[in-house]
Amino acid sequence: MRARETGAALGRPADRRRVQTHPQPGQKGERVSPFATPPAPGAWAQLHDRLRGPRVFRKNVREVGPDARAGGLVAVRDGDGEHLGWALFHPHSQIALRLLSRTEEAPGPEALAARAQAAAQRRLTDPSIPDEVCRVIHGEADGFPGLLVDRYGPILAAEAHSLGSVQLFRSIIPALHEALGTEHFQIVFDERSARAEGERPGTKRSDGAPPFLRIEEGGVRYELDFARGHKTGFFCDQRENRAAFAALAAGKRVLDVCSYTGGFALSAAFGGAEEVLAVDLDEDAIAQGKRNANLNGAAVARRTKFVHADAFSYLRQLQRNEREFDLIVVDPPKFVPNRRAWDEGIARYHDINKLAIPLLAPGGNYLTCSCSGLVSALDLQETVRRSARLAPLQILRKTGAGPDHPVALDFPEGEYLKALWLRDTRARAASAEQP
Repeated sequence: MRARETGAALGRPADRRRVQTHPQPGQKGERVSPFATPPAPGAWAQLHDRLRGPRVFRKNVREVGPDARAGGLVAVRDGDGEHLGWALFHPHSQIALRLLSRTEEAPGPEALAARAQAAAQRRLTDPSIPDEVCRVIHGEADGFPGLLVDRYGPILAAEAHSLGSVQLFRSIIPALHEALGTEHFQIVFDERSARAEGERPGTKRSDGAPPFLRIEEGGVRYELDFARGHKTGFFCDQRENRAAFAALAAGKRVLDVCSYTGGFALSAAFGGAEEVLAVDLDEDAIAQGKRNANLNGAAVARRTKFVHADAFSYLRQLQRNEREFDLIVVDPPKFVPNRRAWDEGIARYHDINKLAIPLLAPGGNYLTCSCSGLVSALDLQETVRRSARLAPLQILRKTGAGPDHPVALDFPEGEYLKALWLRDTRARAASAEQP
């Protein structure tokens, strides 16, 4: 089908008055999902060329139809006017289009519900994925662009990266409850994502949703604080890495840099570490980490120390004090959130590893991570190589997120978590107890 309608060039973000938007989570005036009725004939967007992936940047959109609405569905057409599929649209985001379907007909509530239930069933039938705590919707890979949904027992915790993603989640809540037996939900449209679209951030919870929830992973107990927690409240993506880290911890001195609420630290303590030092700048996260330590008994709490400090400054202090650790994990926040932040973000990855690597004892193990989708595994490896300088390190393996975090073939940025496992090849010092 070729376009014949007259459209308009995609405007600059400065003028937001002409654009009709859908209510954000928690905003008054929420109405029926925009997917409940077919898009208007004038809801379309034409590209300059062809579709190259599930995301289309604003500079690649030639014009849009008069009925295109922020957060709503539009038909996507190539440069010749041929229909390509349907996408979530926002005129003020750098990501103007997020592809939802390559079908002729617009996906309605029934199709979206079926897609959501299929994603849930894939988790439920995979024996390597725990049923009660896992990711059930992973964005583009599961056909829900910009939407992440984790399951914590009876609660669905969602993170929306666009206004359209908020609408998607609203449409599939009943389907996910039916498939998983969950009862409550929370969705967060965070400040960074909202600001990128000129929208207002917000959080919405179902009536009666508990503000706290206790979960268990690998025998370790955690309390989730949905009001103060980051993202969806926990980081399911590091589940397998935490288990592997704990397996190395028995009898070791452990350092957890950017510890958040203690996932790696408490896994190591539960795994028999001699002592664990966890460092994070987030005061709320440190307080929650201490509560999590207490949940796991006196022995774990006694061996685990949480420190509220800037990681960079604290690592320098540890160097001055000539501290050494047998097992170190560096798991910082997303230092490269977009291409404009590349140079600064890579410099921060370099600096934090440069400060942590000298603290590794001979024969010790070192795990460093990046959750920046734009940073490839090779980028991380090269950055750590420069950070290590002449340190005698060898790469043991490279890992990422678990199988509940699939990656779409045409969206490599979905493989955002990279974990590089290294070992110091110097001989470990003999124990004073040995003859």
